[in-house]
Amino acid sequence: MKDLIETIVKPLVDYPDDVVITEVEDNNHISYKLSVHKEDVGKIIGKNGRVAKAIRTVIYAAATKSEKRIQLDIQ
Repeated sequence: MKDLIETIVKPLVDYPDDVVITEVEDNNHISYKLSVHKEDVGKIIGKNGRVAKAIRTVIYAAATKSEKRIQLDIQ
């Protein structure tokens, strides 16, 4: 899943080397925290959060086979 997030996010940002994804796993929950360069935060969120919503939609669709719930936090 981390590779999928990187594949989606890195072409969108100006500083792809600053993209950091951390994974925190609980019993029935996996949380991914996406950190980007401070100048790239607006590009990842997009107008009215449209880009962030699209990224989350793709990730949630890819996680439907998993029994654990997925969450993506953008920092």
